[in-house]
Amino acid sequence: MTNHHAARLTGVLLIIATVAALLAAALAPALTGADYLTDVSADPNHVAASALLYLVAAFGSAAIAVWLYPVLKTTNQAMALGAVVFRTLEAGMYAIAVLGLLSLGTIGLQVTSGGAGDPAPLQAVGDSIVSLRDHASLVGVFAFSLGALLYYSLFFQSRLIPRWLSGWGILAVILMASACVLALFSHNPVTGYAPLILPIAVQEMVLAIWLIVKGFDHTTGERTND
Repeated sequence: MTNHHAARLTGVLLIIATVAALLAAALAPALTGADYLTDVSADPNHVAASALLYLVAAFGSAAIAVWLYPVLKTTNQAMALGAVVFRTLEAGMYAIAVLGLLSLGTIGLQVTSGGAGDPAPLQAVGDSIVSLRDHASLVGVFAFSLGALLYYSLFFQSRLIPRWLSGWGILAVILMASACVLALFSHNPVTGYAPLILPIAVQEMVLAIWLIVKGFDHTTGERTND
């Protein structure tokens, strides 16, 4: 695959991963309140669709670093490989979160059917799964931040994209990582820090459009490597 095709495919993957994640979050039931298990079981089709979209987002995220690896390894192979590792870890954590969501749907059906008798034990299991899902999602965002920081740093060094765009990415990822740290110590969902998350969401969409329309600046990259 040529670098031009890699750039366009990376841009498409960025859009797919972002749109899939947003749609998945919109379809997923809120896992809060005393009756969240009932809410999860009320519409299993929404839960299934949300899980599928989360998986699309997860594998799309890993594929971004994979497609970028042949392009970025010429600048620094270790950093390019590190980006693949961290974004693959991100995908794995999101897959764990999806398993948690599907498991909550099963438990919710047992609670609403009344066949399990006392719902308190199932509620306790559900609470544990919600906690595991939240922690897996947080680790996934941490992994995303590290992976994205590596490939934006490589973009900045190689100048394959304009430095204002890669520099924006570096700063936005640092803000995202700050949101993760705040979420870790406050025990709140990372999604509660929207002002710190929004810059990277916007930046990745701008990057996606840039890669699809403009591609990589091979001339600048070659001058940087010389």
